[in-house]
Amino acid sequence: MPQITVLPHEELCPKGALFNVEPGISICDALLQHDVEIEHACAQVSACSTCHVILREGFGSLEPADEMEEDMLDKAWGLEPTSRLSCQALVADKDLVVEIPKYTINLAKE
Repeated sequence: MPQITVLPHEELCPKGALFNVEPGISICDALLQHDVEIEHACAQVSACSTCHVILREGFGSLEPADEMEEDMLDKAWGLEPTSRLSCQALVADKDLVVEIPKYTINLAKE
């Protein structure tokens, strides 16, 4: 069972997190199930970039992003070569180290 390590994030996960997940779950759902309240303003349909994450380890184990995800990623703050929308990236069979960027483009944060 793959393990996700979430690096500390000032607001969402100050101490970081570590948990096991079943392959096939989206990174976003895995984070939410483990009380890491990542933003997902579009209800996980790849129509925003608020759930943007950076994979520090395990990026190569994920299926490539499709064109729609790539287009939305271009709007994300702090984009890096290993960035993904967590709602679209499905956990495979390798461990992941996830960094949640400090900022999002969501101007209507609740």
